[in-house]
Amino acid sequence: MSLWTSLEPASATVDPGASTRVRLRVRNTGDVVDEYRFEPVGSVAPWTTVEPPTLRLFPGTTGTVELTFAPPRTPDATAGPNPYAVRITPTEHPDAVTVPEGNLTVTPFTEVRAELVPPTVKGRFRGRPRLAIDNLGNTRVTASLSGTDTGDRLSYDLQPGNVQIEPGRAVFVDATLRPRQIIWFGSKEEQPYALAVRRSGAQALEIDGTFVQRGFLPRWLATALSLSLALAIAFVMIWLAYKPQVRSLAAEKLEQAGVSTLPPPSPSAPGNVKSSPPPPPEAKPDEEPAASPSPQAGGDDGGGGGGGDEEEKPKERTAATAVQELAARSDGRHICYRAYVADRGWQDPVCDGAEAGTTGKDLPIKKLNIAVSGTKGTAGNGAHVVEGWLTGDKWASAADGIDMYIGSSKEAVSPLQGFTIKVTDGSVCQNTHVANKGWMGLGCTKPGDWMYGGSPMEEAQNLEAIRLTV
Repeated sequence: MSLWTSLEPASATVDPGASTRVRLRVRNTGDVVDEYRFEPVGSVAPWTTVEPPTLRLFPGTTGTVELTFAPPRTPDATAGPNPYAVRITPTEHPDAVTVPEGNLTVTPFTEVRAELVPPTVKGRFRGRPRLAIDNLGNTRVTASLSGTDTGDRLSYDLQPGNVQIEPGRAVFVDATLRPRQIIWFGSKEEQPYALAVRRSGAQALEIDGTFVQRGFLPRWLATALSLSLALAIAFVMIWLAYKPQVRSLAAEKLEQAGVSTLPPPSPSAPGNVKSSPPPPPEAKPDEEPAASPSPQAGGDDGGGGGGGDEEEKPKERTAATAVQELAARSDGRHICYRAYVADRGWQDPVCDGAEAGTTGKDLPIKKLNIAVSGTKGTAGNGAHVVEGWLTGDKWASAADGIDMYIGSSKEAVSPLQGFTIKVTDGSVCQNTHVANKGWMGLGCTKPGDWMYGGSPMEEAQNLEAIRLTV
């Protein structure tokens, strides 16, 4: 070995978002002039720089390079000790590689963000918002959830009530709001409320929302029913008070004259004898019986009503059509999907990890059609750049082999920014292509959990392509 190295210091500490430096001393112990090339390796290599990257030393001389560590303030900078190394390759002896090692400790930081989806919910007896909680720090977050409002007018059911979120992941909490008093008649009332994310040793994070409570019956309907009931009672009272007395004038005259309207009995026929009916008139010999109507009606050529030569239009091929065909050929779990691309319309459905949408053409996705088999159904919703979560508290869902639609193809509705999806039985994996960012990386859920795919909510970039597997 013709090289001596020394790291000063061998261990260092750095905060995410900041930087620190370590000096590497190198001595040429050989007898020829040599040039050394330096290359950082290990998990911290993406945010490690070496200056200068090469060093030329004469025999017996010593040189120095500086290693600069600048971890980003993101979940990628894992908290705790992180070993690192520098590969030193001599030009004259490329096989004599030296790899000095050190240790870099990244300090932990916590950053939690939460958002109500949607922020305003409406209902007569309950409202069902969802709380999305993102862990943007580099350590696990444990938190409890609670709800409050002014006047204690709402009750809260949060599932789950406690969460543990790994760095860079998100969880969804299903909330059910119930008013303590029902509005039977009248217009809607707005009730502000807040859901709090509480962590030990940290200030609670409160997310404000609004519950719009609707009346069971609208005010105009209550007024109309009251007026109708009042008019009905008034009519009955007037009828009873001024009921007209109807009597036949002919009956009054007969009573005054003492005359009976019954015929007198016949003297020649003792008892009651029924008279026989008169005989029917005889048909004249020159007359013909009336023509009976034809037993067949409608149409002079025996054909039914219309359209015998009209061709039947082909049915649209949807994600449900594709997944049903795939399930008939292959057992197991399958997912098929297709994208409605701006200015292009619906694409053909693809399945099990194939790409739907476009890349590099600046054509955003406006609507998705998804169907599954072998997962006991699926559910989801779409986030739009302008409108946010379009469907509010009515999230789309579908059983196995049935089409589910996310987003809107209407021109007035903005393209999709992202989407949330889960399957009832098992897990779902997704990779999304976002404008100006490219593919965001593969992510998978735990069985039964929700998975968000697409642009981060605060950046609002269009969704261009997706890949799904179950």
